[in-house]
Amino acid sequence: MNPQKMIRTFLFLSVICLPFILKAQDSKPLRLGVAGVSHGHLHEVIIRMDRGDFEIVGVAEPDEQLRANNPLQKKLDSSLFYADLGEMLDKTRPEVVVAYGSIYDHLAVVEACAPRGIHVMVEKPLAVNMKHANRMAELVRKNNTLLLTNYETTWYNTNHEVYRLIKKDNAIGRINRIEIYDGHEGPIEIGCGKEFTDWLTDPKLNGGGAVIDFGCYGANLVTWLMDGEKPVSVYAVLKQLKPDKYPKVDDDATILIEYPSATVQIMGSWNWPKGRKDMHIYGSKGYIYQDTPTSMRIFTNRKETTSQPPKLKAPYNDSFYYLKAAVRKEIQVLPTDLSSLENNLVVVKILESSIKSAKSGKPIRF
Repeated sequence: MNPQKMIRTFLFLSVICLPFILKAQDSKPLRLGVAGVSHGHLHEVIIRMDRGDFEIVGVAEPDEQLRANNPLQKKLDSSLFYADLGEMLDKTRPEVVVAYGSIYDHLAVVEACAPRGIHVMVEKPLAVNMKHANRMAELVRKNNTLLLTNYETTWYNTNHEVYRLIKKDNAIGRINRIEIYDGHEGPIEIGCGKEFTDWLTDPKLNGGGAVIDFGCYGANLVTWLMDGEKPVSVYAVLKQLKPDKYPKVDDDATILIEYPSATVQIMGSWNWPKGRKDMHIYGSKGYIYQDTPTSMRIFTNRKETTSQPPKLKAPYNDSFYYLKAAVRKEIQVLPTDLSSLENNLVVVKILESSIKSAKSGKPIRF
């Protein structure tokens, strides 16, 4: 075979085979790094480790005691644990890093990952304040990497059915009021570990108390339901109902968000009699009560009905399925999506404004 014919044959085979090569590459487990092990949500990684959609290639934790004693130690070889995040990234070369340290540490994770071209998913919320959030946004935009924020409520069947009913079916007319309830009895009361509560109740490391921990859910959902629209103003009341347990931070937050067309009240608390993440949406023609991840009530035409919406389909039903699909570019993360950077910059602005409002006793205008 002459050289020109060989080249043509090679090019032809490359074009034919490339889609199959790429598909095989996409089917490989996502190379995942873990930054920090002190977050109580670390179990979300552990319960998914045997599914095969990702493999943990490295874990970084600066605290020697935590590095030696954490649930991942039972599942991984000790050689995969590092004291330094940069060293872990350079030696294990993950595609994406998930952050399971304090909210304050999110910035340092992005500062290490983005210049290396490594994507990041953090646990809610995105950052402790807008200074951190803006710096993180600057880094990922400069380096063309993903920065996703994970919320439990993103994967609720009912929340997505609420969105469909409002946005596509106009089921309850023009939205004029939303009430969002989130929280539980308190992190100490429900038995969160000391390594978790130590930073969760620290105003620097967490940015605040219940206002951050649970106010973020409502801010995320309402920003989504309002198509990314920024509020006119934010007013908040933060209280310490249990100063003996939480002396440094608020344990009860009420946030009032004003939009041109609607009023939103977010109630995030460590004082509920039981855990809850539910939402009431009122419109000109009815209301929707999102009661649980799987059950909801809809009032239209003077009649209330109960609904169990269909289960979400992969990859939109699970944070790690979604993460893999986004990293491998099988899906596009839209600016209006619940996990998007754009949505979560607004979330941090709402939370920061809430803290400022509570201190001044006045509404904070956006």
